[in-house]
Amino acid sequence: VIDIVAEELAVDRDEVTEDSSFIEDLGADSLDVVELVMAFEEEFDVEIPDEDAEDIRTVEDAVSYLEDIL
Repeated sequence: VIDIVAEELAVDRDEVTEDSSFIEDLGADSLDVVELVMAFEEEFDVEIPDEDAEDIRTVEDAVSYLEDIL
């Protein structure tokens, strides 16, 4: 997940921690977050409903969500 976040948001992997907020800490905008969710869907071969995607705001949120559905 950290590798995907770093690649999609074009940030150094060392800047990304479990507590990192995509928008507040990593400088993402709403379109970046949509693209990030799409990257998670592709990488993990899952479908994340929009209402669930709205709750994924940090790296930890993404990890927890993906662990729950995989």
